[in-house]
Amino acid sequence: MSVIEKVAAVGEVVEVSILEERAVCDPSGALFLPADQLLIVSDLHLEKGSSYARRGSFLPPYDTFATIKRLSAVIGRYRPQAVVSLGDSFHDRGGAGRLPDPIRQHLIALMKGREWYWVAGNHDPAPPEGLPGSWVSELALSSLILRHEPALGAKGEIAGHLHPGARIVRRGRSVRRACFACDGTRLVMPAFGSLAGSLNVLDRAFAGLFQREQLTAYMLGQERVYPVAGGMLRR
Repeated sequence: MSVIEKVAAVGEVVEVSILEERAVCDPSGALFLPADQLLIVSDLHLEKGSSYARRGSFLPPYDTFATIKRLSAVIGRYRPQAVVSLGDSFHDRGGAGRLPDPIRQHLIALMKGREWYWVAGNHDPAPPEGLPGSWVSELALSSLILRHEPALGAKGEIAGHLHPGARIVRRGRSVRRACFACDGTRLVMPAFGSLAGSLNVLDRAFAGLFQREQLTAYMLGQERVYPVAGGMLRR
């Protein structure tokens, strides 16, 4: 039994189709493409805490450690042949240079033996300092295109940037979670970074990206993913 079959058997992950390309939504916020043995994460925003500290605003300084720890766990879970970090991997241009050396070495160890792609983001429009991997503006894969910012009218697109989240109300209780947003034509990734936050998928920033009647929000729980039809979502 493959790792996908094992985790799917207990309901932890949800499979989606993007232009008939099979993908697996993991509770961590990572997306796995089994046919290509490819793992995708988006919006890590590493060194966000140190970026804010440089401007005099202090956040908990453990965000990079927490994010890399989760990344290490999901890579160990799927053992992909390739990893794509879909933009805004670092919170600013100098983020890679501020990585503590133990974390840098751990990240390099995660990259060893597999292909690694850094996609350009609006926060990090240049290659990360002192790290291996391929630097690309976007990546074409079969019928899919992987890029940081969604493009209106694009099909077969996997993108990040918008940090989608979803809210539902059940039995008078409001629940909000980060989510994958997909209508079968495109998918927008949740932010993987521990301090990244989320934006309601019904916000006007998402206008025109999805066919509302086909939209599903795949909400992230602690141990599983919950598909919620677009019609059940609330602002």
